[in-house]
Amino acid sequence: MSLLRQTIRPSLRLVSKRIAPVVARYNSTVAETAEQKAPVDPKIAQIVDQISTLTLLETSALVTELKERLNIPDISLPAGGAAPAAAPAAPVEEEVKEVVEEKTIFSIKLESFDAKSKPKIIKEVKGMLGLSLVESKKFVESAPKVLKENVAKEDADKIKATLEALGAKVSLE
Repeated sequence: MSLLRQTIRPSLRLVSKRIAPVVARYNSTVAETAEQKAPVDPKIAQIVDQISTLTLLETSALVTELKERLNIPDISLPAGGAAPAAAPAAPVEEEVKEVVEEKTIFSIKLESFDAKSKPKIIKEVKGMLGLSLVESKKFVESAPKVLKENVAKEDADKIKATLEALGAKVSLE
């Protein structure tokens, strides 16, 4: 037991000597940044203290209540994480008019194809879907079949034009 103490204690001393300067440096930088901060209004400090004691459910209820009381709409962020651009203010008269919603997401369906253009269509489907040659041949031969789903209008129009140029009959749904 005494041998164990003799080997451990010197190593602990070395570790404590190495850590002490690091801790002192960290504490000094924290103290410096605290001194540089502007003084916080006591009213705000009290609110922050009260909010920090809330549970997650209570915080959620607080956020909901604040949104209601301050008329803050729920904003969904785009997938890229960028903030949405602000929409220009529209006159009240334009809001009254009914807006016909245009479909923006389509499914591309391969209806049929010319027998002469079958190899070209198979190659195009192979490249578009990333299938093997055999899989794309089976896919084309099983027409009518949905080629792609949830495609933006511009992309769907491009794909449709490409396949129709090759001799396929394509529909957008």
